[in-house]
Amino acid sequence: MTWSEMQPLLSQACWDTLYMVGWSTLIAVLGGLPLGVLLVLTDRGGLLQNVLANKVIGQIVNIARSMPFIILMVALMNFTRWITGTTIGREAAIVPLAIGAIPFFARLVETAVREVDGGLVEAVQSMGGNTWTVVRKVLVPESLPSLISSTTTTIVALIGYSAMAGTVGAGGLGDIAIRYGYQRFETELMWITVAILAVVISLIQFAGDYAARTLHRRGGHSGPVPKLRLLKASAATSDTV
Repeated sequence: MTWSEMQPLLSQACWDTLYMVGWSTLIAVLGGLPLGVLLVLTDRGGLLQNVLANKVIGQIVNIARSMPFIILMVALMNFTRWITGTTIGREAAIVPLAIGAIPFFARLVETAVREVDGGLVEAVQSMGGNTWTVVRKVLVPESLPSLISSTTTTIVALIGYSAMAGTVGAGGLGDIAIRYGYQRFETELMWITVAILAVVISLIQFAGDYAARTLHRRGGHSGPVPKLRLLKASAATSDTV
């Protein structure tokens, strides 16, 4: 296969992969962020302590995380067909990709939020801040560098999942590698696909690490100006007191 023949295939495959990963990441963040924060709030000693609810939610997250992605895709076929009207193609792949990524991201969010200095939370509470104020003005902003790193990790994982989804008709770079590289013995195309995946992952990892470091230096979580952050967080409660 010549380069002129490979180019349109690779271009479409790259777009399909980015499309699947982009939408899946958005859904995972929108679903996983509140879920991860809820796991912290409902834990023992949390602002919304409810040990039973915490254990139930935590167990559901653990079960979802432990399921291999290929099995998850098969298990969700009927649900995927109900949502998208089909079980193949990039739109159909977004459903299991997002559902698989939500619990993964939620655990990363939980870890990030738990690292926030409890003194900041107590200070805002002492000023009359409610739970929503603590979450919005302290927990999320203070853990933002870690949350960006968690998002980067999730994107990288989703790229790997999307390659697996390509083996069952989702399209993307995984589909090209299997259909042409493996089944048709187009070894050169397969290695080009692997190289593209490696470059994309490296760029995403670099961008995520750079963003996290930049926020960290500007006073994010564990930054150099905790007193200033405390004053800002305390002052922000005036809207709710």
